Amino acid sequence: MMRGISPVIATVIILAVTVAIAVAVIGWITGLWGSLTSGTEQLQIYPDTYIQVNNGSCTLYLHVGNTGSADAVIYKVEIGGVNSTTADNTLKPGEDTTLTYNITGTCIAGSSYNIKVYTKNGNVFTAIVKAQS
Repeated sequence: MMRGISPVIATVIILAVTVAIAVAVIGWITGLWGSLTSGTEQLQIYPDTYIQVNNGSCTLYLHVGNTGSADAVIYKVEIGGVNSTTADNTLKPGEDTTLTYNITGTCIAGSSYNIKVYTKNGNVFTAIVKAQS
């Protein structure tokens, strides 16, 4: 004589599986919504950014704005793939400012340099900047 499981045990197993699936789905949705609503940083490097060459020293005037919806923390600026300077500048969403960086090395007036701005979120924003005297 073959017997199956009792209806009470079957109901308990079905409820346990349903609760486990519901918890997994809620966790996934919460994680998804959390990542969608946390915001993103988006830096805009404006065209009036330039490098000033003066008596052998170079200064980068970086006009930048955060057009995103989260704070952008700039931690490094690289000029020409060689010269880099560390920074710790935070731009709030909608903030627009000019940051000044002294550059070590030689800059030539009239030359163009590729700059890279690194943020703590792992994003890199690039622009081509002209050196002027």
